[in-house]
Amino acid sequence: MANIQGIPVYKEIGQTPAPAIARDHAPVVVVGAGPVGLAMALDLGRRGHQVTVITRLDFIAHCSKAICFSKRSLDILDRLGVCDAVMQKGVTWNLGKVFWGDGAEPVYQFDMLPVKDQKHPGFINIQQYYIEEYLLDGLRALPNVDLRWGHVIEEVTPRQDGVLLDISTDQGRYQLMADWLIACDGARSTVRERMGLDFEGRVFEDNFLIADIRMPDHQMPPERWFWFDPPFNPGRSALMHRQPDGVWRLDFQLGWNIDREAATRPENVEPFIRAMLGDEVAFEREWYSVYTFQCRRMARFVHGRVIFAGDSAHLVSPFGARGCNGGFADIDNLGWKLDLVLRGHADETLIETYNHEAVATADENILNSTRSTDFLTPKSAASQALRDAVLELARDHDFARPFVNSGRLSTPVGFPESPLSTPDEDAWSGGVPPGAPVLDSPHEDGWLMEQLGDDFVLLSRDWAGEVPPGLRVVQLGQVAADRLGLGEGGACLIRPDHYVAARWKNPDAARIEAALARAKGGQIWHS
Repeated sequence: MANIQGIPVYKEIGQTPAPAIARDHAPVVVVGAGPVGLAMALDLGRRGHQVTVITRLDFIAHCSKAICFSKRSLDILDRLGVCDAVMQKGVTWNLGKVFWGDGAEPVYQFDMLPVKDQKHPGFINIQQYYIEEYLLDGLRALPNVDLRWGHVIEEVTPRQDGVLLDISTDQGRYQLMADWLIACDGARSTVRERMGLDFEGRVFEDNFLIADIRMPDHQMPPERWFWFDPPFNPGRSALMHRQPDGVWRLDFQLGWNIDREAATRPENVEPFIRAMLGDEVAFEREWYSVYTFQCRRMARFVHGRVIFAGDSAHLVSPFGARGCNGGFADIDNLGWKLDLVLRGHADETLIETYNHEAVATADENILNSTRSTDFLTPKSAASQALRDAVLELARDHDFARPFVNSGRLSTPVGFPESPLSTPDEDAWSGGVPPGAPVLDSPHEDGWLMEQLGDDFVLLSRDWAGEVPPGLRVVQLGQVAADRLGLGEGGACLIRPDHYVAARWKNPDAARIEAALARAKGGQIWHS
């Protein structure tokens, strides 16, 4: 089923009636009901804030789009209370394999969960519409979240104390005054366009075909398989991923000057599928599409009371699964900061640190994505020769394998220069430094991540001193303490997004209080 815009429909929802008053007000407006927008609304809604979600669609789209969700994203979804459904439905995988030419054995393979005994796997594959559905289930349980489907942003007028939106519906237009607006409305962001803002960066001249097909009886390990120059797509690349419901994601590099409409016709797609899988394999079409690469971002993500997150702020190539996972990292970073500001527990300048840290994350993702794309699609004979030499050496030599780049997959990004972190005063030889996320580990009968919650917490190894009022202390067992590098009497201060804010071998109340104040933006800081 497809709606009048030609977008396949997963679930019809229907347009939300326009408000009865011509000018409405909302403390926080989230624009966009993709996974990033819905996760943002759920984060703030669970913290008790009144949140209004505006989306132009009145349905969940069927297109699978993002399918690979990293361990870091699973940790975030767990904090938001929706990870159990994702884990139950998704395909778990940790191992990736890279093939070259007609070789049946991989020239290189990698493990996305090198440190075992953690609650979540390296990755889960699951269609984006399932993620959106589970996030919606969480939002519908919150009376303080107002979801407005089929409402179209027409004008955006930033003001000193918020932003005024002109919105159209089938029942007519109305205005909505938002104290804060978070734009999660995707690569073609209406908010960004109406504010006259744009991306900076590179657009890559190549096209890739997505063929999602249903093969319920096809057998293959739950792994990521990538081919350079395979016989079924000579001179180019291909990728294969397993999804739930017997659906498989096949991805074929096509080249630059193509007829994009013709490229998605079944008679042109299915020869690629047959060449990869053989004539005997039965399959049904799920979704065919063509995409190009962009590695770009906005110069800034914070514009007064308007904040950009996800694809509306930055774009990367899909190789590496850094798009939606990067968006989840944004909302994880922003949620607790905006919560403190809305409660009056932090100054508005704390939001500027979102710009600093989210831009750092975007730059790391763009850097890795650009390098992957250059390796995948060499632009000169010399680049091609270098790539082939790396692949040849990787067959037999360990030193060459780290240079094989079929897409460096999404991992957490650290902020070593974050103004919210307290620099180490002690000498450390391991563990997790300030500005890096906590490493999960077994803890009592569960997992360390389950102990962290969504507020500041002090993780300690048998330290029992005084702490600031309201700061929760969790005493660690040996495995968790060892992974954090904490000896007897050591402690780490953890932010609500589970990043280390400070650590000490022998803390005292004054240093903990100072680090907590700094992590909440108490120290004056300017970009």
